[in-house]
Amino acid sequence: MKEAFKIVQFERKEGETFTLDILNTKISKEVMSFHQSFPMYTKTPLREMKNLARELGVGGIYVKDESYRFGLNAFKVLGGSYAIGNYLAKKLNKTIDQMPYEKLISEDIRKELGDIVFVTATDGNHGRGVAWTARQLKQKSVVFMPKGSSQERLENIRAEGAEASITELNYDEAVRLANKMAEENGWVMVQDTAWDGYEDIPTWIIQGYSTMGYEAYEQLIALGEERPTHIFLQAGVGSMASAITGLYSSFYGENRPIITIVEPNKADCLYRTAEANDGQLRIVTGDMDTIMAGLACGEPCTIGWNILKDYADNFISCPDFTAAEGMRILGNPPKGDEKVISGESGAVTLGCVAEIMTNPHLKYIKEKLNLDEHSKILFFSTEGDTDKANYQDIVWNGKYPSYEKKKF
Repeated sequence: MKEAFKIVQFERKEGETFTLDILNTKISKEVMSFHQSFPMYTKTPLREMKNLARELGVGGIYVKDESYRFGLNAFKVLGGSYAIGNYLAKKLNKTIDQMPYEKLISEDIRKELGDIVFVTATDGNHGRGVAWTARQLKQKSVVFMPKGSSQERLENIRAEGAEASITELNYDEAVRLANKMAEENGWVMVQDTAWDGYEDIPTWIIQGYSTMGYEAYEQLIALGEERPTHIFLQAGVGSMASAITGLYSSFYGENRPIITIVEPNKADCLYRTAEANDGQLRIVTGDMDTIMAGLACGEPCTIGWNILKDYADNFISCPDFTAAEGMRILGNPPKGDEKVISGESGAVTLGCVAEIMTNPHLKYIKEKLNLDEHSKILFFSTEGDTDKANYQDIVWNGKYPSYEKKKF
């Protein structure tokens, strides 16, 4: 498939919209309170990149840097930890606010719960977060990774005490394997992909991601920025994207920012679903061999899509070099801006906007998105250099070059 930039401006159908009962201010504060109970919690930085904004011709660029999250170099632990915390609380007939970190790790609670095995499928970051949480709470974890996964990410998961392996399956097949193993062994599946009969844990994962959105909201206000005009969100199955979309729609209502979802060409299931707009989810099959390993997902999360279809405005499918371009820009910004070490899945949105703002062949997308010198844009760099060898190949050695501007 020829790589290209493609955009769909989503047209909503008349009728009932999805409520935001699972993503409101009250719930987000409860989620953040749970995360704050962990002794290693700190708010991750929001980088204001004034000089980069000037360079690209926009009014402001703000990048939430999740490479500092819990020492795990990625945001994913927010979802896994909150889902596991909720599961354990309900098993104890408690609410999550009654079970902060210190109580969950107590020996009395550990004895009451007994041995539990949490299982998941992951390209790396989610599995590491699940494994870390399980180890913190004195439980066990099993992690299945799709073929082509990074050896470094595998070893990072194993270092958290998980039984982890790279399979010969794509991501969605690995999810099905993990679910099969959970059913056969009585393990607990912790996945952000939802289906009929499996919705509680994916909902908790989505809610867990809201912590970084709420932090960014408070940090923007502290910087004197009441409301971004645009938010760009990368998507795999759509859980993180729907968490931030729902939360900011809850914050701002009809005055919400213009929200754009970005996916790789090779795994653009949400883009295809939005393009068809017929009420049916579109699935991408095959290897999905994009450099954006964290976004190489072919089946949308049903809960996430219900939020995105009602509150996201645009869906973009973009080439792999876009992520590489974003990584290089964030790691080497104009003088005066703080650099952000961002991995392939973390940098694609910034790379996408940079290409749209500087490539004359993409002027039509710039106009469709209402991007101009007044635009104040919020990005979430969801991972650092979680695969250091690949990061260096791209940023140091020029892998996936973006200097040859293409006609799209």
